[in-house]
Amino acid sequence: MRILVRLLDRVEDLAARAVSAMVAEIPAYAAMPPDDLADAHDQVLRHYRTKLAVLLEDRTVTPDDIAFTRRAAMRRARAGVTLADYINAFRVGQQVFWDAVVECAGRSSAGHEAALTLAAPLMRYCDFASTHAANAYMEFQQYAAAEAVRESRDLLETLLAGEAPTRGPQLAAAHAHGLTPGSGDPLLVVTAVLVGPQRAAGDQAVASGPDQGADARHAACAALARTSVNGRRTLSVVRHSEIVAIAALGPGDESAAAEQLCDRLTEVRESLLGEGIVLAMGISTVVHGIEQIPQAYREARAVLELVPEDGGVAALPRITPFQYLAMRADDTARHLVDPRITALLAEDRARGGVLTATIRAFAAADLNLRAAAEMLQIHHNTAQYRLRRIQERTGRNLRHITDLVELLVAIALHDSLPAGHKHAGEKTGLRDQ
Repeated sequence: MRILVRLLDRVEDLAARAVSAMVAEIPAYAAMPPDDLADAHDQVLRHYRTKLAVLLEDRTVTPDDIAFTRRAAMRRARAGVTLADYINAFRVGQQVFWDAVVECAGRSSAGHEAALTLAAPLMRYCDFASTHAANAYMEFQQYAAAEAVRESRDLLETLLAGEAPTRGPQLAAAHAHGLTPGSGDPLLVVTAVLVGPQRAAGDQAVASGPDQGADARHAACAALARTSVNGRRTLSVVRHSEIVAIAALGPGDESAAAEQLCDRLTEVRESLLGEGIVLAMGISTVVHGIEQIPQAYREARAVLELVPEDGGVAALPRITPFQYLAMRADDTARHLVDPRITALLAEDRARGGVLTATIRAFAAADLNLRAAAEMLQIHHNTAQYRLRRIQERTGRNLRHITDLVELLVAIALHDSLPAGHKHAGEKTGLRDQ
């Protein structure tokens, strides 16, 4: 009783000492503004007084005793204090209180024994209070996460409808993601879907079904949300069976930003493979302003159809109009290709594709054979021989623009064939687009 009464007399000083210890030991508390520190001091003071009341009355703490912790826990979560730091603050407060108990007990044996009788009830109080505070913190986080998902979903539907948010949570969410109405800022739209059998660690099949698919989609959605450039947050939402993401590119070189974002999206897809999540991803062209988002969404969905069945990334910023037209071509376009050209390309692909590479290099060198040979790192006579070989097999002279364009179109059409129609070892070229 003597120890407890002495503690009660100096409880305000103990609370100040506890907050000082938290600031010294926990960086998140050291960064708190004065108002939040004052709030923390008030909470510590209320805990100390409640703790002393329970001990003086020799009873067990109840939820009603510490009801004040719920709103305080929510305030800490809203302020960005992590749960680990919040619970660590309880530990620091308990340590300061126990040190005060030992100090008030004095040096006598009776004092030491009296202090030891307080150890167990103090631990019970701390465990009870910190558990309730942690539960309140987690409840608020879950509520905040649900609110954020709802706001993001509502914002996405508004943007896909071609409308601009004008006020309230939607407008705030738009600004947070760099999607400012009327700004004309550059952005990309990404669509992604799960493809193929999902695999887990150790290449064990993951159980299929709506729950597994939903879990994988939400994991992929969270990964896409972390992919951003220029410090902008990416809006990423699970929408039915697909994931839709809108990334603002921010100021500066939009081509470089788009290239950087495509690289990061490719890295995300590859990292998800390690978690057994296989994605097919389509990326739109760069558009300007949120009023063009519906158009960009249609582009992303259209190019998604070009991704192989086993997944990949099809990025329009990395595809030329020529390549895109070839990829979208139907069987009629392929049937129009001279069979001699088709046969040459098939045989050449099986042998390593040196003739195809020569055609591309000759076109890239503006019909300069010597420059093409240097590009291919071969002798000029070897390049000359290859051109004669191509002309003999196809009847096309690469120095004639019409013939060269026909060969390039045939190559692009051959590259765009579905995987099932290709020779062993060939690729569609989309996985790295």
